Formats: sequence, C-alpha cells, structure tokens
Amino acid sequence: MTIPPTGPVTLNAMFGNYWNTQALKTGDVKSPLVSFDFPEVKTANLFFKAVVREARFDVSELAIVTYLQAKAYDKPYVLMPALIVSRGQHHTIAYNPERGSLTPRDLAGKRVGVRAYTQTTGAWVRGILADDYGVDLDKITWITFEDPHLAEYADPAVVQKAPDSKNLVQMLLDGEIDAAVVGESLPDPRLKYLIPDADAAGRQWAAKHGGTPINHMAVVRKSLVQSRPDVVKEVFRLLVESRKAGKPPNDEQAGAIRFGFEAVRPSLELIIDYSVKQKLIPKRFSVEELFDNTTRALKP
Repeated sequence: MTIPPTGPVTLNAMFGNYWNTQALKTGDVKSPLVSFDFPEVKTANLFFKAVVREARFDVSELAIVTYLQAKAYDKPYVLMPALIVSRGQHHTIAYNPERGSLTPRDLAGKRVGVRAYTQTTGAWVRGILADDYGVDLDKITWITFEDPHLAEYADPAVVQKAPDSKNLVQMLLDGEIDAAVVGESLPDPRLKYLIPDADAAGRQWAAKHGGTPINHMAVVRKSLVQSRPDVVKEVFRLLVESRKAGKPPNDEQAGAIRFGFEAVRPSLELIIDYSVKQKLIPKRFSVEELFDNTTRALKP
C-alpha cells in the first residue's frame, strides 16, 4: 500500500480484539487523517511471523521479545510507547500434582514445556523464576512446540523441540514434562499453579517493578515514521482514545495498559535484561534505542 506524502492515509494494520482496541477496530474512535485496513484476527500471535518476516503491516501489535529480536536483526519497524497486551505472569506456569508436588526450587534437572522458547510469556516466567526464586535456568531442559517468529534466530542448547505429534498439555498430564508455561488460564482442572499464591505474587511483583509485565506493544514501519510523523502521532492518539473508551475487565487491567516512554521504561529495561541473560538477543539495547525521536516523544 502506497502512503501519500500528505493528506489522509489508509494503513494496513493488525491488532487483536481486546477491550482497549475495540473502539479503534469498530470505528467508534475515528480520525480525519488515518483509517485502517484490518485483517480478521482471532489470535494476534499467528500474524507475528508476517510482521517480522514479510513486513506486511504499516502498524501492528507485536510481542515485546519478538520486537527485541526484530530490532537485533534489523527489521523495518520501530517501537511506539503504547501497550496493547499487559498482564501478570506468575499464574502462567503449571504442573500436575498427580505426579507429585513441585515448587520453583525443584526445577533443576527437570523438563519444562513452553510453546516456543522465544515466547514473551516464557521469557517473563523464566526471568521471574531466576530473579525471585533462585532457579538456574541452564539446569532446565526447555521443551518447545513451535519455531521462533524470527527465521534468523536459533534456540540455545538447553532447548529441545518436541515431536510434531506431541501436545504440551497432554505431555504435562502424562508426566513427559514436569511443568509447562500454559498461558492465561489452566487448560485442565487437574493442573496447579507452580508459583504459590500466584495472583498475589503477581500483584506484589507489579508494585515493585513499576507495572505488570509487557506482552505486546504497538510497532510502526520505520519508513512511515520518517515520511509521515503526523500520521504516527495520530495513530498513537487513536490508541490512547481507544483505551479510554474501553471497559477493562478489572482494576488490574485498567492500570496495565500504559502509554508514554517513561511509563513503559521499567518493564522494557527488565525484559531487555531477561532477554540478554536467556540468549534471546545477541546484545543489550538501551530502552531509548527501541524508539526513534518521533515515537520516543509520544505522550498520552
């Protein structure tokens, strides 16, 4: 899609269906300058390969670890200080108590499943386990089921790919893996959270670290920032207005979706640190490097 040098534009855009994006996607939040061409989205992460391998969209949400890797491999996107998905992570790792009790400190020598080693939720969970529970991540074998979004990235030696016929939850139930990053909710009633009092631990963590962990943020094509900074500023305004128009499911979510450089800095500093330590990115970025002059200055 060609972007005109002046005047109104239509952008190829990809955002999932969330309370904070609903007004944007339905057109309840409008702009005389910017309109959007949205694909049908059921699960946003299924589009992330198209973002980083094909540069298909002008503006999109993207998992933050995927963005850090995209930055490392010089993909044509820049970060916007706009959270799209943010949530606690302590409740996303589970084990099967029918196979015996398990705590974070028991994980050395164990096999832990995760959808992909590069999955942002997995990166947050590993960082929390290491920093707060003293877990040596290199003494765990990480069993994965999907390839990285970035074709250039190769998993480290502590990662093993499960056979194509295997399923993460079934492997956990069968005892073929000892724990697993299962996501937002427990997929089977027989499972139990690995981290005790997970929700309370997540709230304490957020209070200590300046907000809930970042899952997805907005990214924008570099060439669009360079040629039409007015459009980028308007996209940011629309995201802010869509969040204001939305109805969060709870108070935690009301505060989780943050906008502005300083509001997102603490979580970005931490996920950069986690990503370096977990060999997800080859070098440490400063938070400032993830933005450019236009996007760094965006304020709600």
